Amino acid sequence: MNKIGVLVLAALVSLIFASASKAKDAQINSAASSVAQSNALKQAYFGAGCFWKVQYIFSNVPGVVKTKVGYSGGNIVNPTYEQVCGHGTKHVETVQVDYDPKKVSFKQLLEVFWSKHDPTTLNRQGPDVGDQYRSVIFYTDEKQKEEAIQYKDELNKAHKFSRPIVTAIEPASKFYDAEDYHQDYFKKHGQVCH
Repeated sequence: MNKIGVLVLAALVSLIFASASKAKDAQINSAASSVAQSNALKQAYFGAGCFWKVQYIFSNVPGVVKTKVGYSGGNIVNPTYEQVCGHGTKHVETVQVDYDPKKVSFKQLLEVFWSKHDPTTLNRQGPDVGDQYRSVIFYTDEKQKEEAIQYKDELNKAHKFSRPIVTAIEPASKFYDAEDYHQDYFKKHGQVCH
C-alpha cells in the first residue's frame, strides 16, 4: 500500500471512531436528559373514593405523566386489598400522580380533585362506604400543604358545596402499590366505580 492509501485508510478509521464517539455521547446525553426530565417530575397523592375511577380521571389530565393506585395513611406494612377493605389498617385507596409542573400545576390538580368527587361526605363516595374511601390529600411538601389548605378554605367560604368540605390534608406517608389487577383498571376492563 502506498503512502496515500495509508493516509486515506487512517483518515477513514479516524472518522469511524469519531462517529462512534459522537453516537455514544448522544446516547449518554439522551439518557442524562431522561433522568433530568424524570427528576423534574413531581408527585401528588389523592384519596377520593374508589381508586379505579380516580386513577382514570387523573390519567387523562394533560401534564400527568403516570398514575398508580395504592394504599396510604395506614398503620401496617404492605397491606393487601382485603386488609384495607377490612377497615383495620386505616389505609386509604390512593392514587399517586406523577406530573410535570411545567405543564400542569398542583393547583390545577386540586381543581380536578375537588370537582370529581363529593368532598363533603365522610368515609363515603356514592355507594362506596368505608374509611378506605375517605377524601384526603397527602401533601409531599409545605407548598402543596399550603395550596391545599388555601383552596379548601376558598371553596368553603364560597359555599361551593351545600355542606362543609371534610377532606383531610395530611403529610404523605408510605405509599404501597396496590395489586396488579387494580392498576389501570379502566384501560383493562372499560369500567370504573361510580
